[in-house]
Formats: sequence, structure tokens, C-alpha cells
Amino acid sequence: MITLALCTAIIITMALALVSFWLPNMVPDTEKLSPYECGFDPSSSARLPFSMRFFLVAILFLLFDLEIALLLPTPWASQLMTPLMPLFFSTLIISLLTLGLIYEWLQGGLEWAE
Repeated sequence: MITLALCTAIIITMALALVSFWLPNMVPDTEKLSPYECGFDPSSSARLPFSMRFFLVAILFLLFDLEIALLLPTPWASQLMTPLMPLFFSTLIISLLTLGLIYEWLQGGLEWAE
């Protein structure tokens, strides 16, 4: 039984690997061939001014990405005998990040065009 399951898994894996080479439509263009995805031209001067709005959006993305990492244990913390303290800290984190987002929004930091 184990041999049959192992052979089936190997056959399915090999079939999917072979199909993945034939199936995609490979049409490279200049954007896909570019080594950078951030919008900078890699062949131009490195001394060009950096967009602070791009930097701000990147930092905000990292902040909200870290929020997910901090809030990930919350469902398991709610299973504890005294779940009030972890839930309080989760609510505090969400409140602080929401206030920070509102502040950035009101200051106009999230607008791309002026």
C-alpha cells in the first residue's frame, strides 16, 4: 500500500513538472527582464533623487506586515485561562496602528499625486 502511494505521488509530481515546462507562454518583455521591480532604471545614474512617497509606502507596508506577525498568536491566546491580557494587547496594537494610519492619511502622506 505504501509503495502504491509513493509511486502515485512520484508519477503525479513528474507529470506536473513536465506539464509546467510546456504550458506557460514565455514572452519576455523589457519590464520582466529588468532586474528591479521598484521602477528605477538600472542603467541610469545612481545619484538620482529618491522618491520619499515610495519610501513612505514601503515603510507603511512593513508596519502592517509586522502587525500580522504580532497578531498571529491571538487566536491561540484566546484559549488561555485568562485571555483578557493578550486580547487587551492585541486591541492596543490595532488601535495604535489605526491611529497612525489615520494620522498619515490626514497629513496627506498616502496620496501619490499632488
